[in-house]
Amino acid sequence: MTARTVLPASPEARLAALGLTLPPAPEPIANFVPCRRVGQLLFLSGQGPVHPDGTLCTGKVGAGVDVASAYDHARLTGVNLLAVMREALGSLDRVEAVVKLLGMVNAAPDFGEHPKVINGCSDLMMEVFGADGIHARSAVGVGSLPNRITVEIEAIVAVRD
Repeated sequence: MTARTVLPASPEARLAALGLTLPPAPEPIANFVPCRRVGQLLFLSGQGPVHPDGTLCTGKVGAGVDVASAYDHARLTGVNLLAVMREALGSLDRVEAVVKLLGMVNAAPDFGEHPKVINGCSDLMMEVFGADGIHARSAVGVGSLPNRITVEIEAIVAVRD
């Protein structure tokens, strides 16, 4: 897409215009729920780069996994977060704003480009939600993640009724 491309107004229409089809929301891998709504906020548990067929993107970023691949993994993780949002709300059009993302990168000790990796998810949120997708964010490196996944991202979104 170019800077002059005009996307439709609603998140669901933008998603379709981007050619993205959401998979079913991934099942939790332990004793937690995919999301929890409190008032007008929806708290999404951490999601990872899981393909619809269940295959995982694994490895250490900066030691076998490059930044470009990890960016794509973060984008896939964003798709899974969108799937959880849609399942919880019935439509992405009910998302008032993406409030905050916390991105964790399974990184080599000397890796320092965590923000570039998590941009994969952040860019997707802004493509789908427009100005309502602009969010606060943390991007951190960790020594390991469940099942050796490359990234895990959690989110907080504001919901409209």
